[in-house]
Amino acid sequence: MKPKQIKIVDKDKLLLTWNDETESVFSLKYLRDECPCAGCKGETILFKTFRPPKPTIMTPEMYKIKSIDVVGDYAIQIGWKDGHNTGIYSWEYLKILEQGQNNSTHQNYDTLL
Repeated sequence: MKPKQIKIVDKDKLLLTWNDETESVFSLKYLRDECPCAGCKGETILFKTFRPPKPTIMTPEMYKIKSIDVVGDYAIQIGWKDGHNTGIYSWEYLKILEQGQNNSTHQNYDTLL
């Protein structure tokens, strides 16, 4: 499954309309906080795990999208206005994030828009 439309709504949410006509809505803050890149989430190499520290400087630009590029046929790469752009959000990862966001905030599509 892949999205057929991706758009920013209300300046702080990302709406994906999937090819099966279902929709997913993400807060931009949640997407940025869950950035999957190694600099944000860490990585494990040869059984050694690197966990980056939480950012100490928070700016409003961190949560504003500058660009969204499709990567192959499997993901998007979001460029944030603060210059961060190394996270690649696969379609599967976005579906996992959708479940996590819904479980943690107990909100549904109607309350987000």
